[in-house]
Amino acid sequence: MNIYSRLYIICITALLLPLVSTTATAQFRIGGQLVQRGEYRHGYGKLIEDSLSPSTFISQRLRLQGSYKLDHLNFYMSIQDIRTWGNTPQIKLSDGFLSVHEAWGEIKVGSSWSFKLGRQELNYDNARFLGNLDWALQGRAHDFALIKYERNSSALHFGAGYNQDGEALSGNTYMMANQYKNAIFARYEKKLSKMEISVLFWNNGLQYVAYDSTGSKITKKEVRYTQTYGIPTLKYKLSNTTFSSFAYYQTGKDIADNDVSAYDANFQISHLFKLNEINKQSLRLTAGIEIISGTDNNDTTKEKSSFSPMYGTNHAHNGYMDYFFVGGRHEKSVGLNDIYFRLRFDINANFFTSVDVHSFAANAAIYKSSKKLSGNLGNEIDFSFGFIINSAVSVQGGYSHYLSTETIEFLHKTINADKLQNWAYLMLIIRPDSDKKYIGLLQ
Repeated sequence: MNIYSRLYIICITALLLPLVSTTATAQFRIGGQLVQRGEYRHGYGKLIEDSLSPSTFISQRLRLQGSYKLDHLNFYMSIQDIRTWGNTPQIKLSDGFLSVHEAWGEIKVGSSWSFKLGRQELNYDNARFLGNLDWALQGRAHDFALIKYERNSSALHFGAGYNQDGEALSGNTYMMANQYKNAIFARYEKKLSKMEISVLFWNNGLQYVAYDSTGSKITKKEVRYTQTYGIPTLKYKLSNTTFSSFAYYQTGKDIADNDVSAYDANFQISHLFKLNEINKQSLRLTAGIEIISGTDNNDTTKEKSSFSPMYGTNHAHNGYMDYFFVGGRHEKSVGLNDIYFRLRFDINANFFTSVDVHSFAANAAIYKSSKKLSGNLGNEIDFSFGFIINSAVSVQGGYSHYLSTETIEFLHKTINADKLQNWAYLMLIIRPDSDKKYIGLLQ
């Protein structure tokens, strides 16, 4: 071995030694999940007309997740493929269904502080206002900078997001639809032995752009801000009975420059009957009401009372047929009064069934021409079940039935609505790295 070969080996060894010492304290982990859902839609999302046929399909989400952890540093990335069975040919070169769901780094400073920057989920409380939209297979993630302080039973998270269409040499006009130009967020929570409470603030800035008569030249642009103040969690547990509530208030300006004064308030009581503690058999009864403010449908003033849940996982709240606040439905509308009852029977630790009943009514007046309609928006019955096969695999399914009214047919602009409005699904969930074995359910 000549001197140059020896020098080469010495140099390579010197370069690799720090990596060897680093990887001794580092953790690299690969994980993933697969969700496959078959659906039967006959009135899901919108009342279906009697002349239309139901829709059936199978869709799926595949995520590959990787993390790399050091003592004070954590990298994470999640790549996902979202598709419907059959929407690409069997022989293909490429498609556009692969995307990055999350990509962030988190730096820990001391025992209580950390900084998390990058594309990440914001999933808090019961996901009424901020949720990861897990039911929708594509999910939701924010490009965000988050500062976290967590110590004992307290946690303070605050941060901000600033969005652009891309790198540019000039200008800051943001043209991405249905997304904030910038946002500021703060949330504090405190957990006690019998009580939990959290408070939240969200400042939402939407880009407004006006054009001239030709539609080619921008004549005005500004960012219009809406502020949301909330108590997302207020929970008190007394033996096997749990009292819980949440409340939000919105103010500021909407994208149309209207003054906003709106609210969302909820109260519920839940009692757990432990039938057989050895077999983990129990029955939970829940009753509650949610009042979401709205605006009369013929209102022409510049003051609006329609509350927006903005970035919540709304599927879990006002009936599983997703008539309200999912995918923009029922936004800037007459609001909602939702009285609901829920019964969940856990047969054992691995199998449950449940039934939810909702009675819906408009929060504001509804007019058809000059005629005032009834505020009754109908009733919904949701049956659900779930079975945990093992620590990585579970099955979930459900059937929903909607009893419509003339008023909701008018709001949905459905002519000759079918007498039968229903929806059913069956889902296979493979998530070995998650404690959450079911999706889209309030448990």
